[in-house]
Amino acid sequence: MKKIISAIVATAIFAVTLVGCSAGVKPNSVNSKDDLVGKTIGVQQGTTGDAEASKVEGATIDRYKKGADAIQALKQGKVDAVVIDVEPAKVFVEKNDDLKILDDPFITEEYAIAIKKGSELTEKINGALKELEEDGTLSKIVRNWIGDEIGQYPYKSPENVERPNGTLVMATNAAFPPYESVEGGKVVGIDADMMQAVCDKLGYELKIEDMDFDAIISAVNTGKADVGVAGMSVTEDRLKNVDFSNPYTKANQVIVVRKK
Repeated sequence: MKKIISAIVATAIFAVTLVGCSAGVKPNSVNSKDDLVGKTIGVQQGTTGDAEASKVEGATIDRYKKGADAIQALKQGKVDAVVIDVEPAKVFVEKNDDLKILDDPFITEEYAIAIKKGSELTEKINGALKELEEDGTLSKIVRNWIGDEIGQYPYKSPENVERPNGTLVMATNAAFPPYESVEGGKVVGIDADMMQAVCDKLGYELKIEDMDFDAIISAVNTGKADVGVAGMSVTEDRLKNVDFSNPYTKANQVIVVRKK
């Protein structure tokens, strides 16, 4: 499993590590959240980081389809900082020794599952999540991908699970390790395992559709997908279009900067 995770990380950061910091990049001037005022901030389009960074006074927001592209822009000096979720940030910083994460989190958030408004799936998924939390499965899924026990708790569907309810389509953006990444042509990660466990409880086959992050809500709202799962937090704007399950994990948005 550790070899698999290493491959996932390598794939996720490949574009970032191709190009190092360009000569003549201006020195880092962001050492705290307050220093973001008036700066150029890189974000992944449509994320909580995008929404929250947009509130920074006088800041210019540069939006990218992938977090890796925002990190590359930081290395090249095109942006002064990147606001991104903490776990992907750790992946990028681990493989780029010219970058660092500031100590203070930008914001704290909770991840939940986006579901079409009024769908009976919301109650069913909340019930499944409660069972998975109570029996320790959810905790093991997270620990298998984050922390000191990586690879020790790979999720496997129970034997002889019946799936009479058809297929449940999960929309995601598979460029967000360790929550979702592509390995060997398959989407893997915390969210993929968590939704597989939910489907095992509810009697569904799971199908995962990879798409741009800012297309996920629309896919759920229009019925192209049953759920949206992509390290997605609940916001007032998103609640206008979809419902959300109960939270399944907490995370921080952090600030990534150049060391020098």
